[in-house]
Amino acid sequence: MSPLACPQTEPALEALAVPSDSVRARYLSLLGSYAPAIRRTARLYEREPAAREDLVQEICLALWQALPRFRGECSERTFVFRVAHNRGATHAWKRRRRAMAPLEDVHEPADAAPTPEAAAVASRRSIDLSRAVAALPMTLRQTMTLMLEGLTPREIGDVLGITENNANVRLARARQALREALKEVRP
Repeated sequence: MSPLACPQTEPALEALAVPSDSVRARYLSLLGSYAPAIRRTARLYEREPAAREDLVQEICLALWQALPRFRGECSERTFVFRVAHNRGATHAWKRRRRAMAPLEDVHEPADAAPTPEAAAVASRRSIDLSRAVAALPMTLRQTMTLMLEGLTPREIGDVLGITENNANVRLARARQALREALKEVRP
């Protein structure tokens, strides 16, 4: 399996009732392009490493199941993020129903082997920003995370099922909350 640990091998895909070779190729292409973003999206909704890996698997399966219904009404990138965020939101909702600790109260242990992304986040400013984003309410956290992934307000609206104006309002609120939080950290 790949580092993403999604079903990419021929036997694994065949076990999932592969609709066609073109869907298989498209699925593998999407995973190749968006694997890091899928992992970061999973981290938004789940901080516990084992549960996060399960969520990555759920996102990959949901992407596989949704791909034959993709009509091209939005970009593939928007489609992948929409599937990932919908699965993540469902995961978070189920976790809350099981009365587990809120996402804000869970602290993630450091990964054993630092990745290039982890090295980039090592700077103090990035750590402060990450903590401040994690402390945002879920709606603002979703919006800010998508913006940090490089999505436009229109794409954010498409992913979250809100208007572009609503996405801009959420971004403004998230930025203001981050400014206040970071001001407290660095006076």
